[in-house]
Amino acid sequence: MWGHSGEKSLEDECPVVTERFASSCGVLVSRVQLACCPTHCAYPWQGKELRVHSTTHQELEPLHLIGHHENISAVIFGNGTNPLTLYSASRDYIISWDIERCYSSAEKGVIAQGTVIGTLLGNVHHLSMCPGDKRAAACVADKIYILSTKKEEVLQVLEGHLGSVTSAEFCSWDENIVISVSEDRTFVVWDLIKEDIIYQSAVLSAFPLLSLNLCEENRQLIIGSADEQVWCFTLPDDHKCCLVSKTDLHKVAQRRQKLLDGKTEHAGRPQRKHTDGMETSKPVLRIAAFRLWLDSSEKQDRSRSCFWMGSYDGLYLINMATSELYSALVLRDHTNLSISMAASWTIAYRENGNALCMVASLFDPCVALLEVRVHGLLDSHSGLSGLENLSVIPSTPPMPESPLKAELIRKDSRNTSKKTDVKGGVKNHPLVFHSCIKSSGYTAPNRRTMFNPETNKKNNPRPVKSKKTNGRLFVDYPANTAAPSVLHAQLSMADRPTPICSLQYSGDGKQILCGLRDGSALLYKSSLADASTIYTGHDGPVSTVGWCHSRQWFLTAAEDRTLKVWPAGVQEPALTLGSDRFPMPVKCAQFFYLDKFLLLASASTLYLYLYHLDVARDDIRRYQQKSLVKLAGTFQTSTGTNITCATAINEFYSYIVLVCGKDRSVTIFDMNTGSISASIPDSHTKAAHHISQNKGSMFCSQDAESYNLFLTSAITDGVKLWDMRTLRWVKL
Repeated sequence: MWGHSGEKSLEDECPVVTERFASSCGVLVSRVQLACCPTHCAYPWQGKELRVHSTTHQELEPLHLIGHHENISAVIFGNGTNPLTLYSASRDYIISWDIERCYSSAEKGVIAQGTVIGTLLGNVHHLSMCPGDKRAAACVADKIYILSTKKEEVLQVLEGHLGSVTSAEFCSWDENIVISVSEDRTFVVWDLIKEDIIYQSAVLSAFPLLSLNLCEENRQLIIGSADEQVWCFTLPDDHKCCLVSKTDLHKVAQRRQKLLDGKTEHAGRPQRKHTDGMETSKPVLRIAAFRLWLDSSEKQDRSRSCFWMGSYDGLYLINMATSELYSALVLRDHTNLSISMAASWTIAYRENGNALCMVASLFDPCVALLEVRVHGLLDSHSGLSGLENLSVIPSTPPMPESPLKAELIRKDSRNTSKKTDVKGGVKNHPLVFHSCIKSSGYTAPNRRTMFNPETNKKNNPRPVKSKKTNGRLFVDYPANTAAPSVLHAQLSMADRPTPICSLQYSGDGKQILCGLRDGSALLYKSSLADASTIYTGHDGPVSTVGWCHSRQWFLTAAEDRTLKVWPAGVQEPALTLGSDRFPMPVKCAQFFYLDKFLLLASASTLYLYLYHLDVARDDIRRYQQKSLVKLAGTFQTSTGTNITCATAINEFYSYIVLVCGKDRSVTIFDMNTGSISASIPDSHTKAAHHISQNKGSMFCSQDAESYNLFLTSAITDGVKLWDMRTLRWVKL
């Protein structure tokens, strides 16, 4: 019977998943390959019979097909639709069924007849069809039989695996290429013309390989195993496959759940309760291409890298280009579904973009057809993350109680130095208001020449200032020029043989600031032609250097737990923050919020300081600095982990600060509220040692959305590109 059931969301009347029907099969079909296409679905019934349902005409009775004498082990629809052909396999026969003729025979009350294309081949584990439906591949034990679909004929027998072949597929762009995976933990690329192996992989895992899928757009091969691993290989024309990525399905699911739970906690909502405390293994039983009907060609191209991974507990949508989990359909979360643990998956797509999933139960002799609203599934998971309003560019002004509204109240030093008597008169104050007093001339000699005006004075033209250009700086960066790749200048500091710990360009690109391990800082022009200016004062390696937005000041932070702010061109600091302020060395420091604050990270704390710089010094008390500093706020990481690096934008007003911790997490602070907005757990396999944002440039204009991208790097994983709006790894 057809039915409509599913879990309804409180926010949306349309359920994400709907159970179109569920049926008892009489015998267990957990290891049977099921069939599903946009218009029909098929499954074994009572072991030896076939039952076919129409997914477009619910009023039609299921079609019963009889012809096998052994239990059916594999069912598949052909790639063509006119006519629509169904293929079924058992130990005795492999039969081809014309669905339209079968319906006509059923209406006449005649038993439908099929065409036998294979006899007594053995237990068929998997069936697949070539793109033109002219040949079929049947996996039997450690062999692959290539059969003709028009008559009973074995065209070829492929032998080479040392274990049972679990899946085999024809290459969609070359029908003469077949790829197979086996329980011997290898995959093989076969050439049907030469009837030979053209590539065989090494052993990929300690567990059998179960599933595979071919991506024609990217020319890639996706393979899944029983130990939750997914490999992505290139499949070039020379068929020398290279590994692109390897993904652990269980780990990415755990990381996604931590991300959602962490965002729910930050938002103040109660965390979602799991149905039980058990962790289910996630063998990759089925890999299917993901299709998303979108108007945007960019999003359409991005969806081509996504694939469905069917496992025991549900469906997982993974982007193989980034190894990130986009969404998940967990069967146990939908209590109205008949099946909570699946053993076989088959996926097709309807014309409206919804996915039809034929599922076989792991423990019960039943199957179900699920219709998944793909857009609803993606929207529901993006809503859980709560990141739709997270952006580097602020959309609202600072709140009245925001830490960014803090101000530094300073007294005028001139007013405090004045002393007044009891009558209110000014005492001990100069009688003039300028420092230089001109003599009255009483002691000067008498003038002996009269005044003689110049009457023929020529007016000299105003000199024109010459525009000096060094030929390296442009008003706008050429849009048609590739990124720099050729070494232009190199400078070897033979007189200072010490490593460079930090480096930063000024905003206008005219100067380079270097922090050295010997505790000094060097200031160069970008051409590296002139000698450097040396700034000394630290007792440890200078780990961080940074320019202010106006480029009149720069700061240095060292391992001696001190920070100094220097005026450009002056070798004496205007402000020094001593080691008594920080429990551990300052890992990173910078100007923040258009030079209003100093932002520092030490141990597990972010420090936000207001400051006022004054370079005036008393010649007698030069040790006393007139610059002022005030702590505006401190902010702790959620887990208490030490901060390895941090970054924020100073080129324009932004509330966002990105922090990497030793626990491999990336935390996003919102300084407008003074709280954590989101966090990314397990961003790398090792702690990230550097993070960088797109801070813009005065030489080119960029799209506003591009400022939401940032990079992280770790020793083992290289560099990762992230999107702050989704907290997903965009690219490696």
